[in-house]
Amino acid sequence: MTLPDILVPTYLQMLGALSAWLGKAEAGDQADALMAARLAPDMFPLSTQVRFACVQAQEGMFRLRGEPLPPSIAELLDEGRKGGEQPGSIAEARTRIAETVAIVEQAAAGMPEVDPAAAIAHALPQGMVFDLDAAQYVRDWALPQFYFHVMTAYAILRAQGVDLGKADYVAHMFPYLRPGTMPRQ
Repeated sequence: MTLPDILVPTYLQMLGALSAWLGKAEAGDQADALMAARLAPDMFPLSTQVRFACVQAQEGMFRLRGEPLPPSIAELLDEGRKGGEQPGSIAEARTRIAETVAIVEQAAAGMPEVDPAAAIAHALPQGMVFDLDAAQYVRDWALPQFYFHVMTAYAILRAQGVDLGKADYVAHMFPYLRPGTMPRQ
C-alpha cells in the first residue's frame, strides 16, 4: 500500500461525510448561523474548520507530489482566518468541499511514485519547521490535522443540535456490511 493509497480514500470519504453533515444542518431553521458556532471561545468556528479540513486535504496531496501549493490553499486559509467575522453559508462551505474533492481526485490521477523516505520540510506560519520523511508526514501530520478539523466540525454540529450519529461518521463503511447483520430497530 502506498501513501497516496492511504490519503486519497480517506480524504474523499471524510470530505463526502462532512458535506453530508452540512447537508443535514442546511435543513434547519438557523442553518447559516451554525457557520459561526464554536466549541470553545478560543477555537475557530465551523466555517474555519471546514475550510481548514479542505486545506489539509489539498496540502497533503501537493506535498506528496513534491509540487508548490496551489493558490486555492492560500484562498482557503485566508477565508478560514476570517471565519469568525465572515463565516459564509453552508452552501459556500459545501462548494469548497466539492472543489477540494475535485482537486484531490485530479492530483491523485497523476500521482507519481512517492518514496516514503523522501524528505518533506513542513513550515508553519509561526516560523516553526518540521523535518519529516513522507511516511512521517502522512502518519504524524497530514492525517491527524485533517481529522482534527473534520471531527471538530462534527462536534460543533452535534453540539448545535444537528441530528448526527455514528452512522453519519462511518457511512463509507455500509457497502462492506455483511447482509443480514444490520441490527433491527
